[in-house]
Amino acid sequence: MERYEDSKLYKIRHSAAHIMAQAVMEMFPGEAGIAIGPPIEDGFYYDFDLPRNLTPEDLEKIEARMREIVKANQKFVRKEVSADEARQQFKDQPYKLELIDGLEKGGLNEYGSSPAATTTGGNPLKEKPVISFYVDGPFVDLCRGPHVESTSQINPAALKLMNVAGAYWRGDEKNKMLQRIYGTAWETAEQLEQYLWRIEEAKKRDHRKLGQELGIFMFSPDVGKGLPLWLPRGAILRDTLERYLRQEQIDRGYLPVVTPHIAKIDLYKISGHWYKYRESMYAPMMIDDEEFILKPMNCPHHIQIYKAQPRSYRDLPVRLAEFGTVYRYENSGNLTGLTRVRGFTVDDSHMFVTPEQLEHEFIGVVDLIMSIFKAMNFKDYKARLGVRDPKSDKYAGTDEMWQRAEAAIKHAADQTGLPYTVEVGEGAFYGPKLDFIFRDVIGREWQLGTVQIDYYLPQQFELEYKGEDGQMHRPIMIHRAPFGSLERFIAILIEHYAGAFPVWLSPTQAMIIPIADRHVAYAKDVAKKLKTAGIRSEVDESTDRMQAKIRNAQLLKIPYMLVVGDKEQEAGAVAIRLRSGEDLKAKPLTEFIEIARKAIESKE
Repeated sequence: MERYEDSKLYKIRHSAAHIMAQAVMEMFPGEAGIAIGPPIEDGFYYDFDLPRNLTPEDLEKIEARMREIVKANQKFVRKEVSADEARQQFKDQPYKLELIDGLEKGGLNEYGSSPAATTTGGNPLKEKPVISFYVDGPFVDLCRGPHVESTSQINPAALKLMNVAGAYWRGDEKNKMLQRIYGTAWETAEQLEQYLWRIEEAKKRDHRKLGQELGIFMFSPDVGKGLPLWLPRGAILRDTLERYLRQEQIDRGYLPVVTPHIAKIDLYKISGHWYKYRESMYAPMMIDDEEFILKPMNCPHHIQIYKAQPRSYRDLPVRLAEFGTVYRYENSGNLTGLTRVRGFTVDDSHMFVTPEQLEHEFIGVVDLIMSIFKAMNFKDYKARLGVRDPKSDKYAGTDEMWQRAEAAIKHAADQTGLPYTVEVGEGAFYGPKLDFIFRDVIGREWQLGTVQIDYYLPQQFELEYKGEDGQMHRPIMIHRAPFGSLERFIAILIEHYAGAFPVWLSPTQAMIIPIADRHVAYAKDVAKKLKTAGIRSEVDESTDRMQAKIRNAQLLKIPYMLVVGDKEQEAGAVAIRLRSGEDLKAKPLTEFIEIARKAIESKE
């Protein structure tokens, strides 16, 4: 499969970023500071330091000028230069000068970061990159490419500037806020039109908006950024998901555990997490002259449970599972609704297996993930096998350990029969992993379930079991999280279903609507019978008219609206309306219960 970085679209978007920068510099001659302008998924951006804030009218002018530049057929010419030549070219551009210093020292690219870096900073590149310019017309940029051969290879009808946002220089809140112009470019006008439709559809489905409207979650400035508060309907949704997965796990031999929210820092030094991810951990706190931190991951805790007693090969596999809440420090600029938060709950499990059990248990995890996807009606997904990048030193463990782990996971993945791609550099720091990438109804991809093989942590914690030969052996760990995190998973569910969850997941499955006050008692009796049948319901006792009550229930995307008046009360019936607007007319309450229970049990 072609990498995005090698694709024609990547070159088009990279080139469009340069064209946009040229247009902006022409608009502010001698006043525009330019920073970085990379291609990104579905588009590109460029960061500027400008004398005033840009307006929508400015974007229109910049876009019009970009089309003129495209038609001018400017050639893109690459030129390798020395650091001193680069400084002379950008002597009036402080952001470029800072990037040139990073290039000269080695380990960083022209964007001031390492391609091998992790989200927490990572390790610098070992090689020193070549410094190069790309020149197109009067515009010169610090860049390694690639680009199209000339601006005429960009379709002006498939080019559009999207918006302006604030962006701290190099993502650091301590640095100056720059203006970031986002744009998109495609090969055809039709592709652009389809993309703009997806953008508008995504706005309608935005979980941050729907989460508030549907009463699922909220944030409070008094609690803190990135720390969601779950409202009653959201708590019910979470509980429904947890109950479902908990039962699936019990049926498959998992043992539930619960671990604390803090631990001594030494635990994460032994595991290696402290040295790899300390920038994403909260600062240590002193308790009784010992350092503790908020739990950033669950695996070291589960390891302690495994170690708490002698283990025999007869005890293995040991499958420990927990809905464990963890805490990660994220820059406030990276926080995004439920998809990027500072406190979240992982449907975590760690399995301790013998080498002979590894393949069977791995396939069992994949089967569990497939059953979850089926229950959620997720049909469009693919698998990605992430292995280490031998050129990077961000990974822990020996070469021999990684060779064994990668051979084991490839063999096990082959046995599942699932097609997958191999992605170098996508492994966890302690071992390779198989990730499942789900495509939602408007074409966006999300990483969901993951299963990882780990030889490293059992060694670090000196885990053992007595084998059939009477000798002590080291178990292999399998890490797995089918949801990933409840917060992110629920955000994806909200957007995939646009808030109209399948009946079994809907926090409120039926809204009972009495036509008049005299029907409230009957409505409450209906609610009681629905509760007995395992159907979640509410009674709308407001003073609104019936049509307004129906409309309110539709806005909450409740699957069933049960209208009750004199006729229904006398007949022991309910008039059924669906959130789609379909009217199923009056039916006996017992018949509705069967309809709803069938939908819930079948997870339609």
